[in-house]
Amino acid sequence: MAGMSQPSAIDDILAEHAGLEQQLADPALHNDPSAARKAGKRFAELAPVMSTYTKLKAAQDDLAAARELADDDSSFAAEIPDLEQQVEELDQTLTDLLAPRDPHDADDVVLEVKSGEGGEESALFASDLARMYVRYAERYGWRVEILDATVSDLGGYKDATLSIKSKGDVRDGVWSRLKFEGGVHRVQRVPVTESQGRVHTSAAGVLIYPEPEEVGEVQIDESDLRIDVYRSSGKGGQGVNTTDSAVRITHLPTGIVVTCQNERSQLQNKARAMQVLAARLQAAAEEEAEAEASAGRQSQVRTVDRSERIRTYNFPENRITDHRIGFKAHNLDAVLDGELDALLDALGKSDRETRLAAE
Repeated sequence: MAGMSQPSAIDDILAEHAGLEQQLADPALHNDPSAARKAGKRFAELAPVMSTYTKLKAAQDDLAAARELADDDSSFAAEIPDLEQQVEELDQTLTDLLAPRDPHDADDVVLEVKSGEGGEESALFASDLARMYVRYAERYGWRVEILDATVSDLGGYKDATLSIKSKGDVRDGVWSRLKFEGGVHRVQRVPVTESQGRVHTSAAGVLIYPEPEEVGEVQIDESDLRIDVYRSSGKGGQGVNTTDSAVRITHLPTGIVVTCQNERSQLQNKARAMQVLAARLQAAAEEEAEAEASAGRQSQVRTVDRSERIRTYNFPENRITDHRIGFKAHNLDAVLDGELDALLDALGKSDRETRLAAE
């Protein structure tokens, strides 16, 4: 049994859950909102493990009782196969839940979409991808902010930066679902600019980072920053172009540039831009460390080139193909409308299998 074969893992979880329950019941903890939020988040993360473990123990007890009673009453023997199947399924679920996890799975994310080869068509496809993620987020009740966007002449996105946040303390947050989206996305379709009806291939890139709850979690030296302010452009309501409220932050040691013009004030835009910069620096540091250990996360965009594609969106055949796991489906229209669960479930399953095999 998973609860028996991995005693140290489940025992550690039981002890941690009991400790968190005690902490959360202490009024003193809530004097520190940050500590209370972290404890509540971790408590929520452990809830599915605790629930499955409790169900498994109950099913094991019922199975043992049925086997014992079957010796005296054959009617109990009929219950044994169903109970055995129930125990087996719960055992497998618990094993999966105890598998090594990505520590960022409950985190919110910053997602960037960038056009690449293909000019206007690539920019239009980048806007299709951004809309796909927004529609997917809406299905889960997640909150989406467009922090910055550069719009092409035909209304596509040359680049766009989105913040996607979940509803609260959850075990599996935005990162757990969207972390596999980083990479080059290739599209095959007849562009609106094509007069001869020929299918063209172009590409757009997606970059995604876990967003730290507080900038303080990532150390940023103010002397390493160049901060420029400029006038906001594009949609934003009355007064959007009347003040120099947009902010561009350049991190000089790495060359990372972050802009934000979504908020009304310069201070708000700077605060959001700092959060995005912290997320990018955190992701870069973790990827460097993991690369050195030969255990990097899913590769993301190096250059937005068709040859580095992770996925192809074929419009003539209404087909989507994820090249990393060989996933294919003929419901491209639904996927672009936010129906990503089947694809993301397959990517998650492949990732869990890899983590289990690496134990």
